[in-house]
Amino acid sequence: MRLARLKTRREFLRVAETRKRFAAPGLILQVRAHEAAEAESLAPIRVGFTVSRKVGNAVVRNRVKRRLRAAADQVLATSAKPRRDFVLIGRREAEERPFPDLLSDLETALTRTGSHA
Repeated sequence: MRLARLKTRREFLRVAETRKRFAAPGLILQVRAHEAAEAESLAPIRVGFTVSRKVGNAVVRNRVKRRLRAAADQVLATSAKPRRDFVLIGRREAEERPFPDLLSDLETALTRTGSHA
């Protein structure tokens, strides 16, 4: 299942303002539940990715984003509660972290934010 993407700054800021987040070694997960009025018009699960310039140069940031996208496709598609927006923020450790550990980080973050199905 392909996940719908958050693309605009406004969408990212709406997720961030809920302050519902969990920081794991490889990533930070922010979550926002859809409101009743918008739940029908939006995709059931939407996800956005961001990696700061502190993480590294463009090559490193793109590699981290690719790894986060792959993790989200595996974990969020099967384990996340519907009617939620997620923002995955890549951390420095995400580049070198073993992929199974990155998946585990995301699973843990889902559970800790109450978004695990």
